[in-house]
Amino acid sequence: MRSHESRFTVCADAIDPCPPLRLDAALEGLAGTFRGMAAHPDEYNCDCHWGSAEELAQLKVADVVLEPDLLRRTWKAVDWEFPGEVLRRILPQLAGELVAGRVEPLFGMEEVGRAFARGRWQAWPDEQAAAVREFLCAWWAHTLTDPRAAVPAYEVLACCAEASGTLTPWLAAWAAQTGPVADRRLAEAVDRWAYDLLGDELPWDAWEGEDELCAELTGWLVRHAPARLRSQGAPEELLHRVRLLGLTGEARWEDPHWPGYRY
Repeated sequence: MRSHESRFTVCADAIDPCPPLRLDAALEGLAGTFRGMAAHPDEYNCDCHWGSAEELAQLKVADVVLEPDLLRRTWKAVDWEFPGEVLRRILPQLAGELVAGRVEPLFGMEEVGRAFARGRWQAWPDEQAAAVREFLCAWWAHTLTDPRAAVPAYEVLACCAEASGTLTPWLAAWAAQTGPVADRRLAEAVDRWAYDLLGDELPWDAWEGEDELCAELTGWLVRHAPARLRSQGAPEELLHRVRLLGLTGEARWEDPHWPGYRY
């Protein structure tokens, strides 16, 4: 289990004037930082449910491009003996696949974030941790500014929150990025999250601290979402969902605009 106190601090320049260039540089930074790294020589995983000995051997050789299915099984596995080394081995390729939208978890992108967290990357040497941190920051900035971003903001947020153990810097960056793309991403997210949040549930499966994360996300939306949704011409129904998030108990359920959700 992770500590509730995260060591993650968002990059001071999280809102970059050229997010695409920043993201390219961050991906190059990962490739350079983790070039030559491989899984621990003693690493093992059961060949009856994870994969073959030949596939495991590929993880112990640096810089060999993995087949998509092998990459997927590697980041999803929760029982590595040396998860940090495994994460270092696959990070450059995994990051590229994430940005391209070619990583499709069974339940949600929070699964990928937990793969980062299992590797305990924030405790790595400074240069390595900084490369991971910069990738996450750059990917988030790209998501909020590029209309061609392949992964929805609500999925990237879940991934980054689980990877870093905190929501705060990602929401701060979203608050600071007020362009039309960021506002549109917010409208999409509210539409996606409303059912869960109105039931006081976090819209993704958090590793820990779910109640606290839910309260933080709800409070942030109540403060920041209404004006930005109006700027996007969001339907009144969606605006009422956000307003209802600011109410509790019977005041929420008995409001004339309560959508009739059953939990």
